[in-house]
Amino acid sequence: MATLLAPSFELPAHLQQYSNLADPRIGTKVLECSDDFFAEAQRMLQFNPPIFVEDKFDDHGKWMDGWETRRKRHAGYDWAIIKLGVAGKITAFDIDTTFFTGNYPASASIEACYAPNGDLSNALWQPILDNSVLGPSQHHIFDIKNSAVFTHVRLNIFPDGGIARFRVYGEVQIQIQDRQRTLDLLALENGGRVIAYSDAHFGHPRNLINPNRGINMGDGWETKRRRAPGFDWCILALGQSGVIEKIEIDTAHFKGNFPAQVSIQAIYIENATDPQLIPQSMFWPFLLNAQDMQMDHIHDYVADILKHEKISHIRVNMIPDGGISRIRLWGKIAE
Repeated sequence: MATLLAPSFELPAHLQQYSNLADPRIGTKVLECSDDFFAEAQRMLQFNPPIFVEDKFDDHGKWMDGWETRRKRHAGYDWAIIKLGVAGKITAFDIDTTFFTGNYPASASIEACYAPNGDLSNALWQPILDNSVLGPSQHHIFDIKNSAVFTHVRLNIFPDGGIARFRVYGEVQIQIQDRQRTLDLLALENGGRVIAYSDAHFGHPRNLINPNRGINMGDGWETKRRRAPGFDWCILALGQSGVIEKIEIDTAHFKGNFPAQVSIQAIYIENATDPQLIPQSMFWPFLLNAQDMQMDHIHDYVADILKHEKISHIRVNMIPDGGISRIRLWGKIAE
């Protein structure tokens, strides 16, 4: 039984700084759908790329790695209502029909609403993507111009068919009531994001801010083997500026390729554009001086340096190269 992997796909450069608000690892789920006879709707939210398994069938027919509805024999269309893991401003959608070659939808549209209490009975749905043509077995990137904050989206497919993966790229808008609570200010669910990095050959630094521990070596930031002087780095923005109390560096699953050392620089800066931060970051003061790393281990540090200073951005230096699974910055939001 042969298994085909999805062709490699690189997110367009202008979207790489944004988070997938529809990642199930941060709580995204399908609340309701019109039909998922052939393949359950929740499957299209998986963070791993889709696969195609030849000769794999179940009781309903051909097994497909995505959401697939039955063939419609009457007027109408299929839909799925999705609760985003975090509220956010939406920048783009990726509607991926990989491996759906004769059973993809002819087109799709998307609506969105803001319902932080989860009550959709009186929610005001607004169109955010007009009905747009889809093609077979490909990524469809749709840029969105809308500054509103949304908590739910409704994906409509016309008239029926299958979607392999559905991504919602945007900026997390955190809803924190208790500002005195200690939390991971860098976490994706609290608004952390990646700004820039030296290399991401084996794993993207956006994995550093995912929830929970990494599930495998692919669920982390890993660079190629460095064959020149220097070291690898990435710049991250905290969800909200804060004072750091504790730092965690997790090398889970990195056993023969963890960095020799890791250091963290930090700064508080307002109104700087992302490109400006890259050259400036070389001169930021250290939040954590270079520390020796161990394989497959959570390293805990008390933030003694810059202990009482407000921080908005960090630069993680991986010396000279290798892989890290997670970075946590525990602290309180600064006024």
